[in-house]
Amino acid sequence: MKNNKIAFVVQRYGEEVNGGAELLCRQLAEKMIAIYPNIEVLTTKAIDYTTWANEYPGNLETINGVAVRRFPVAKERSQKEFDNINGLFMAGQLAKEREVEWIEKQGPYAPELVQYIKDHKEDYDLFVFFTYLYYPTVIGIKEVKEKAILVPHAHDEPFLKMEEYQNLFKSPRAFFLNTDEEKEMLQGKFDIDVPIDIGGVGIDLPESIDGSRFKEKYQLDDYIVYVGRIDEGKNCHILFKYFKEFKKRNQDSLKLVLMGKPAMPIPKDNDIVSLGFVSEQDKYDGIKGAKILVLPSEFESLSMVVLEAMSVGTPVLVYGKCPVLKGHCLKSNGALYYNNYFEYEAAVNFLMDNPEKVATMKLNAKKYVDDNYQWDVITGRLDRLMERVMEVD
Repeated sequence: MKNNKIAFVVQRYGEEVNGGAELLCRQLAEKMIAIYPNIEVLTTKAIDYTTWANEYPGNLETINGVAVRRFPVAKERSQKEFDNINGLFMAGQLAKEREVEWIEKQGPYAPELVQYIKDHKEDYDLFVFFTYLYYPTVIGIKEVKEKAILVPHAHDEPFLKMEEYQNLFKSPRAFFLNTDEEKEMLQGKFDIDVPIDIGGVGIDLPESIDGSRFKEKYQLDDYIVYVGRIDEGKNCHILFKYFKEFKKRNQDSLKLVLMGKPAMPIPKDNDIVSLGFVSEQDKYDGIKGAKILVLPSEFESLSMVVLEAMSVGTPVLVYGKCPVLKGHCLKSNGALYYNNYFEYEAAVNFLMDNPEKVATMKLNAKKYVDDNYQWDVITGRLDRLMERVMEVD
């Protein structure tokens, strides 16, 4: 074990938090604590990213052996205010001087967290920031960039054009990225001349996974499943449209099951079943019991749920305009992607009607995960990168 004091900085943290980057931060903290027992998480008291309301009451707690230091969000997110300033940005009318205002209105606006980083920068040997997009990273990293690693979870989206984000990607001493596609995209946009390594996530499966148990519990038979935030930003509205069209054109008993917190209206349809936030056991059982796991998002930096589905032998169908998701399909030769409705329909029918070919795809998908997404490999890479930055410092 090593004596270095390390801060992991992330916008939300906790077992109740439903978000890929936040979960990866928690998993890495809980894995790396065996190497660095002085890891501490710096985060906010928020759970819900749509409001950033302060919901955790305490300032200090320990979660699964990791010390967590929480700071209040000074102002909850006003969707109206953010939509107004974001509309200016999307129209190309946001002045550079207002970019910090955009970041503050997006939230979580936690100036006490940034002040703590500034005041205590000498108390920590290294800061690891998770997710490039939010206030704690954009503003916090300015105070400690000479001892910072960024885990950006970046994908090709318009916000990268902001000067604040261009400066952000020039700040850290190293990057720990999720995929080769993320590395290629960032190197194409920014002149990165610091160390980069590829991490990702290790897939931990529970001892018991039983799809029939899930079907019995929720009275389901044939279904495809979506797992994650139910949000227009994830293209869920298009998923609903495609699924309803599929049902019109293909008379079968297939249902669409949603597992995750809704952030948009869900159509009232007997064939669309929204279960809300479910336990980890139900999540794995639900994925295992599904005919297909579908992910319609265009912007993903890794997608743990796709890797989990591959691990348990559930066919995967993703949106082909997301380079990372398409990359999983092509590199594994074990999943399918679509670019429009008719490709979606053809892929669903193929996965439902070709069990022998799908069996081969499942084997390919599992091998892909086993070869690339194991925790000992990922934590070893992060440890070496952390040592490299601290040696330079």
